[in-house]
Amino acid sequence: MKVLAESRLPLPLLRRGKVREVYEVDAGHLLVVASDRVSAFDVVMREPIPRKGAVLTQMSAFWFELLAGVFPSHYLTARTREILERVPQLDGLEEQITGRAMLVRRAVPVPFECVVRGYLSGSAWAEYRSRGTLAGEPLPPGLVESARLDPPLFSPATKAESGHDINVTVDAVAQELGPVLAGRLRQASFALYQAGRDHAASRGIIIADTKFEFGLDEDGQLVLADEAFTPDSSRFWPAGDYEPGRPQSSYDKQFVRDYCETLGWDKTDPGPELPDDVVTGTRARYVEAFERLTELPFARYLEDPEVVLR
Repeated sequence: MKVLAESRLPLPLLRRGKVREVYEVDAGHLLVVASDRVSAFDVVMREPIPRKGAVLTQMSAFWFELLAGVFPSHYLTARTREILERVPQLDGLEEQITGRAMLVRRAVPVPFECVVRGYLSGSAWAEYRSRGTLAGEPLPPGLVESARLDPPLFSPATKAESGHDINVTVDAVAQELGPVLAGRLRQASFALYQAGRDHAASRGIIIADTKFEFGLDEDGQLVLADEAFTPDSSRFWPAGDYEPGRPQSSYDKQFVRDYCETLGWDKTDPGPELPDDVVTGTRARYVEAFERLTELPFARYLEDPEVVLR
């Protein structure tokens, strides 16, 4: 499996995001292809992470199938054979799509990211440390870095194809979308987080926080979209090493963020060059997350990228 910085397929390209290309298959279906690009602080780095796109796609497929009974999603299949049967124009382009492509139902995106925080970390910790708040709303005093939040917090943010996402209040979401849809987003996010957290805990992983994106399908039904519980959208901590009051080791792109923080970079484009040890270290962390959560060796996956879906 070669490194893929971006895909180029004979389908109408609807958008190229920070990591994924989204193609139109027909009026009701899209093909989402995850590249090996990596972003930090909403800036795409120049160096790709080998096989990262395959980890993202197959891990999302794993979660979409596992959580289908918790909440519906836009997911149809990430099996290359099934994709080729439905989209014969892609025949001969397996190198770009195997393991990376996902066929989904079209949905109108909800213009907010739905973040659930089970622990105080990242930008949430930075805001709390300076102001005692999260998205401007007060939190209890005396919390420490990586403290468990019980119950977890629903922390929505604006969505941005480029530039920085911005944390907003729940009231702001309700004002824009209406209280009914805002309430459904909150309820769905908590249900998904609880189910994902329980599964990960059984594999020795803490899901400290995660980001969901939702859409409305052609029937107006709210569905989970984009990705689910990946190292790009979540903070994964080894449960055995957890200790509140300090940063945690992780199986996600925090490794890239931590490196970037040492450089004095202003977090605007272009991003800094990633040295080889950061690239290989990030790949190792993504693979570790994949193997722990799916209980499949990644080497076996590389031999047959669709084994995780059988």
